[in-house]
Amino acid sequence: MNEKKRPMIFCDFDGTITVNDNIVAIMKRFAPPEWEAIKDDVLAQRLSIQKGVGQFFRLLPSSLKEEMTEFILDDAKIRDGFGTFVEYTKKHDIDLIVVSGGMDFFVNPLLKSYQLPIYCNQAKFNEEKIRVEWPHACDCHCTNECGCCKPSILRKIGEGRFTIVIGDSITDLQAAKQADFVIARDFLLEKCQDLELPHASFQTFHEVIQILKDKEVTA
Repeated sequence: MNEKKRPMIFCDFDGTITVNDNIVAIMKRFAPPEWEAIKDDVLAQRLSIQKGVGQFFRLLPSSLKEEMTEFILDDAKIRDGFGTFVEYTKKHDIDLIVVSGGMDFFVNPLLKSYQLPIYCNQAKFNEEKIRVEWPHACDCHCTNECGCCKPSILRKIGEGRFTIVIGDSITDLQAAKQADFVIARDFLLEKCQDLELPHASFQTFHEVIQILKDKEVTA
């Protein structure tokens, strides 16, 4: 890596820090069948992520807040090695930022013990149906309606840094395109290969630590 630049890691949450996608898990458990068509439209890029996720949660009554939170806290599984990875970044003074298209009501409690900066969406329960707010929406350089716009966050706080994106899905792709290096799995890995982005693959965070060591990523 370029030793003149301090590293900053932008790490996805759903399907990356956690083994499964928590929004999908919520929809499968609580949503009416209409959510499937919305999901298909998002994956086919006929519907933006922001509009799709917003429509997902408008299917759900706000009265489900406590039940959904308990469900996710019980259902979510943190990927092997994540705690060790967090300790490694802190020991080596590497800035680790969580950027998530998920909702604050489950992202924050699941990550509370790790004490990390978190950028995510906000779910509001003061109406009959759940409403999503987007505190990290797209900047003037992005028109993709990302919801939590990862490339915009990267531009805002990653300028002048050696930026690394860790992720797995379509929500990570635009940030991966502008990062210096990508650590990827699943859909994102395929896209990195197709687009010939500088990358490495991973399944556990123990492997991520080894990748950082191999690339001599240090502050």
